[in-house]
Amino acid sequence: MSIRAEHLNYLYGAGTVYEQYALKDVSFEISDGEFVGLIGHTGSGKSTLIQHLNGLLRAASGALYYNGENIYQEGYDMKALRSKVGLVFQYPEHQLFEVDVFSDVCFGPKNQGLSREDVEQRAREALTQVGLPERLWSQSPFELSGGQKRRVAIAGVLAMRPEVLILDEPTAGLDPKGRDEILDEISALHRDRHMTIILVSHSMEDVARYADRLMVMNQGEKLFDGPPKAVFRHYKELERIGLAAPQITYIVQELRENGVPISDDITTVEEAKQAILKLLHS
Repeated sequence: MSIRAEHLNYLYGAGTVYEQYALKDVSFEISDGEFVGLIGHTGSGKSTLIQHLNGLLRAASGALYYNGENIYQEGYDMKALRSKVGLVFQYPEHQLFEVDVFSDVCFGPKNQGLSREDVEQRAREALTQVGLPERLWSQSPFELSGGQKRRVAIAGVLAMRPEVLILDEPTAGLDPKGRDEILDEISALHRDRHMTIILVSHSMEDVARYADRLMVMNQGEKLFDGPPKAVFRHYKELERIGLAAPQITYIVQELRENGVPISDDITTVEEAKQAILKLLHS
C-alpha cells in the first residue's frame, strides 16, 4: 500500500483577483505502515493537503496515486477510497450526529453494506480499541467530554477498517492526560495493526515522540521531509516560518554551549534523561 503525490497544485479563488496557491508543486510518497507527522504554521496547507488524500478536494493539476492507481482517472471509485483512507477532522463533534455512541460508530460500516452482525462487531471492536468504557456506548455523543468525543470519532473511522488513518489535530483542546491517552492509542494502532498514520499537529513534542517521519509545509509548499531528528536540526529555519523544535532541543543546545558533551540529536525528554544519566555514571 502506498500514497504517491506528484506535483499537486491547488488554488483558492481560481480565476479571481484573490487567487492564491494553497498547495504548490507538492510531491511525496508514503509507504505502508509509516507514521508521518505533518506540521506547519496555520495556513501552511496541511489541512488542504490531507483532504486531497481521500478525494474530498481535487487538485487543480498533478496526480495522486493510491496503491498505484491514479484517483483522478475516469471511473475511479472514490467511495472505496474513503473507506480505505479514513480522516478524523480537527473538531470531531462535527462528525457525530446519531442518537447514541454505538449507533454513531455503526454508521460507517453500515454504509459499506455489511450485515448487522458484522457492523455491530466492528463497532464493539473499534470502541474497545479507543478505550471508551462500555457504560458510555448507550449515551448521546453530545453528552461526552472533549476527549471522549475524540475517541468516538476515531472509533467511527476505525470501524470501517481503513488502511490509512489521517488525524487533523486530534488532541486540540485536550488536557495533557487526555492528549497522552489519545496519542498512545493512535501509536498502539500503528504498532499492533501496522496501520499507516498521518498525524497533523502543532505540537513538536508530540511528533518528535510518535512519528518516524516529518513533512513540513510552508505557504503551500513542502519545505522539509525526513526523520524527526534530521528535520529538527533545521530549528532555526523552522523558527523563521513560525515553528520551533521541541523545547528539549533548546535545553540540549544550551548544555552543549556550556561544555556538556551531550548529543545534538536529542528530540525527546526521555532521550535527554537517558543521555544525562549516562554522563553522570561515566
